[in-house]
Amino acid sequence: MRTLKLHFPDQALPTLDTFLKQSKEARIFRRAQAVREVVQGQRLQTVSDSLHFTYSALRKWVHRFAHQGVQGLLDRPRPGRPPKVTCALAHHLDRLVDQDPLQHGSGHSQWSCQELATVLARQTGVQLSRESVRDVLKKRRQLQPPHGPARSSPR
Repeated sequence: MRTLKLHFPDQALPTLDTFLKQSKEARIFRRAQAVREVVQGQRLQTVSDSLHFTYSALRKWVHRFAHQGVQGLLDRPRPGRPPKVTCALAHHLDRLVDQDPLQHGSGHSQWSCQELATVLARQTGVQLSRESVRDVLKKRRQLQPPHGPARSSPR
């Protein structure tokens, strides 16, 4: 295998150490950790085997670091349409669910997904289908801790 012919600045290791301490995402942390080992002189194949990266992926991250610094280790924007349901819209929906539907002109005392979608569109201008509203509520419910005191199992 060919040797890597890249030269790193003297500040590469301290820069990576600082970046590692500040990194919050595991994926980015692993990239920086692998690149740091290569900068220290480890062979690409050795590092890729020990940290379970493919050789080509590690080589790409090392090249990006050499040319762009730590910014090269960050994810690039993904292609495609941005999601319609933003975090702010999901929070708005959460607040809406906690309100009485009668206050919003509904004829029922409980929300339906269709009524939530209609009121949400009126308040925010974002049109969601009832299925999209249902999906958002379902995902939010899975992330929330269970309510009430913990029950002990019957004996």
